[in-house]
Amino acid sequence: MFLPRSYKFKKQQKGKSFNKIVQTQSSKYLTFGSYSLKALESGRVSSKQLESVYQAINKVIKKSGRVVMRSFSHTPVTKKPIEVRMGKGKGNVDRWVSKVTAGSLICEIECNSYSLVRKALYLAQIRLPLKTKICTL
Repeated sequence: MFLPRSYKFKKQQKGKSFNKIVQTQSSKYLTFGSYSLKALESGRVSSKQLESVYQAINKVIKKSGRVVMRSFSHTPVTKKPIEVRMGKGKGNVDRWVSKVTAGSLICEIECNSYSLVRKALYLAQIRLPLKTKICTL
């Protein structure tokens, strides 16, 4: 799955609101492919969801194209076990998520056939919890 190999701190705080996060210019424009999946909402995408998106796209495109994932899950989310009383510190890491802002690219595809790309990106859209759209050059 899309998990970091090593990290400096085991647990993190939630961070700023998505409305306050400023996008970098590089996350808005296509650089690796000619088609992409662009987020229309801001939110969290888990590493399992990113993995299923990658697998769905590769299943359709096979060797006729190339997929580049622009989003990676860096942020750990902690959760306390069920039926545990309040206090006694922060819970263990439950999952890894990627913070996606509105307008950022999730993945890019380089392929010759537009029909294959449309089918692959449609299957990827189903697997994401955010509203997305297919963008071209």
